[in-house]
Amino acid sequence: MRLLPLAFLLVSGVLAPACVPAAPAQVPAVASTAARPSPQDVADLPVVVVSGVVPGPGLWKVSKGGHVMWVLGTLSPLPRAMQWQSREVEEAVAASQQVLLEPSVQLKADVGFVGKLFLLPSAYGARKNDDGATLQQVLPPPVYARWQVLKQKYLGDDRGVERWRPLFASQELYRKALKANGLSRSGGVWANVDALAKRHGVQELATDYHVLIEHPRAAIKAFRQAAPRDVTCFIRTLDSIEHDLPAMTARANAWATGDLQALRELPDSDRRDACVAAIAGAGFAQALGLADVPAQQRATWLAAARKALHDNAQSFALLPMDELLKPGGYLAALQAVGYQVDAPE
Repeated sequence: MRLLPLAFLLVSGVLAPACVPAAPAQVPAVASTAARPSPQDVADLPVVVVSGVVPGPGLWKVSKGGHVMWVLGTLSPLPRAMQWQSREVEEAVAASQQVLLEPSVQLKADVGFVGKLFLLPSAYGARKNDDGATLQQVLPPPVYARWQVLKQKYLGDDRGVERWRPLFASQELYRKALKANGLSRSGGVWANVDALAKRHGVQELATDYHVLIEHPRAAIKAFRQAAPRDVTCFIRTLDSIEHDLPAMTARANAWATGDLQALRELPDSDRRDACVAAIAGAGFAQALGLADVPAQQRATWLAAARKALHDNAQSFALLPMDELLKPGGYLAALQAVGYQVDAPE
């Protein structure tokens, strides 16, 4: 699940995967030659990012009663300069009757077009600290000192961000840090699968969990009052940028080259989960019914997957790689109710 700040959601009306970039441009094939690192050694390795034409991981197979669903595990971040080309994925999509998109959450505000226009000033205001406070004023001094070092490295002399709430400032820092280290949020994977589905005339099905915000103005006000929760996400984002980039790069390389064993062994950053927990645990999120979003999102996807497997001879789906690798993931839930699940060789 990708959980974006509520103030942004109330304007855009959507909680979904990160923006999908255009398909990556052609680049010369240059692959990392380093041996696969162990988890304890990865933090000491130089950051060398795979580039060029890469196949990505193999597909998981879910089957029952002669019906099959092929599943591609996605990952974020991925190498920015890679060109993902998977014949296996193209053949699977082309032979499918339906493509299930990656799970996301749709937040819709119960207001009309005019109401959304009036929400814009409130939403932009929610991006800033109350009373014009700066990050130096709202963060503990040791945390602000760490921020200053990373801000200078990745954001330069941007002064405007100093008045942003920690949640927003940390996301901007993370985005620029990924770019500076040769990484991107999606690597063009979602865009490429979308293009394949359209090329072969395959129906795409959103597997969104919908949440209706009945009182958006009150929600924005509550969001502003939950600012102290931002610091948890902010600190974990600094930790991730300071210490996790080598491991994130190694995982990105492992995805690009189809090395599932490395993906199983390499540590994953818990930055996203920490930020989601910080937001979902706030009082306003609980009041809006966002506290149980992961469980509801899981149930929504599983219902869509079971229906696709029943209705279609073949279907294709996108799921976060972690849900494929962890013991209690989405595919494990299908296996528990009688579906056969085969991992790629």
